[in-house]
Amino acid sequence: MDRIEKSEEEWKQELDDEQFKILRLKGTERAWTGKLLDNKEEGIYKCAACGNPLFKSETKYDSGSGWPSFFQPLTKDSIKLVLDKSHGMVRTEATCAKCDSHLGHVFNDGPNPSGERYCMNSVSLDFNKE
Repeated sequence: MDRIEKSEEEWKQELDDEQFKILRLKGTERAWTGKLLDNKEEGIYKCAACGNPLFKSETKYDSGSGWPSFFQPLTKDSIKLVLDKSHGMVRTEATCAKCDSHLGHVFNDGPNPSGERYCMNSVSLDFNKE
């Protein structure tokens, strides 16, 4: 995979304010507000910053968390997991393996077969119908 290396200033010029806040500054959209939360169409979810394919629609499920949730990434190499000790918590951050943009967090309370819940910000994702 070819990595994308850009300065934060370059990202700021390419992304809108909300995308920059979430994708580059590791923000979080409010629960139950994301454009892709209730999406049930078949297709591929990609990184909103660089277009890297991240999830297939058949791995999306309703976790009741208020954010789009998936039980596994498209490939093990599409997402990078990073230890996150911010806000007085210890969590696993999910970032795009191609451009290091913040996507959300991964928790160990998901369904089988993985037991994982990739809790993603809708702002961090683009959706392409199949």
